[in-house]
Amino acid sequence: MAEVTASMVKELRERTGAGMMECKKALVEANGDIELAIDNMRKSGQAKAAKKAGRVAAEGVIISKIAADKKFGVILEVNCETDFVAKDAGFLAFSDKVAQAALADRITDVATLQAKFEEERTALVAKIGENIGIRRVAEIAGDVVGSYQHGARIGVLVAANGADDELVKHIAMHIAASKPEYVDPSDVPADVVEHERNIQIDIAMQSGKPREIAEKMVEGRMRKFTGEVSLTGQPFVMEPSKTVGDLLKEKNAAVASFIRFEVGEGIEKVEVDFAAEVAAISKQS
Repeated sequence: MAEVTASMVKELRERTGAGMMECKKALVEANGDIELAIDNMRKSGQAKAAKKAGRVAAEGVIISKIAADKKFGVILEVNCETDFVAKDAGFLAFSDKVAQAALADRITDVATLQAKFEEERTALVAKIGENIGIRRVAEIAGDVVGSYQHGARIGVLVAANGADDELVKHIAMHIAASKPEYVDPSDVPADVVEHERNIQIDIAMQSGKPREIAEKMVEGRMRKFTGEVSLTGQPFVMEPSKTVGDLLKEKNAAVASFIRFEVGEGIEKVEVDFAAEVAAISKQS
């Protein structure tokens, strides 16, 4: 039996909005598997669609650069340990230099980028007194590439066809705010669709419906699900009465691809229990 920790209960509460005891019980029944606990809670009606994992805990910056001809661009993340250093002029200059090099040489391999700047990174770490790391880099290319930067923590690159600069910028702003995972509902992977479909069928069957009836009932829910996680299916943030797909159709344009980076996605700082640490030290002395 896997240990159920307070941090696991906290994460499950944040992602489901359920009570502490419900979350603890669900984790025990799922043997500590948070994703399974969420599925089970949704099936039993204890939780609606859960928020995605990916709590932002690291510090740093997201920087994007676009080529002069607007045919390609790069986006990267450079991490540090504190918000104070994330605003430091030396750290920002280093991060910008890395991004400029990634654009100039079209470097998309993070190990190559890390090796290229290792000497400068080491010198900056010695000067600032905080660990610094080039975490990830990606490139996008297309008919026209645009970007949007929300402060230093969120960056978006969009590659579009038949779109002007203003439209691409507005689409990038929408992506920053609404966090779509795919361009179009048809892009949602079959395994993701099947997983959600099974959950929705189980939910429908909880009300006593036979499986064949439940399967027919979930079709509308599945269209809603694939629309919510895809760019073209989402209500456009600047004009919610239409979807992004409607907007693109009006403009005779299309989005080929996009990249959205947010500082610290998938990274968690280790939370130290100070009282436990002091107790442990006391036992050793």
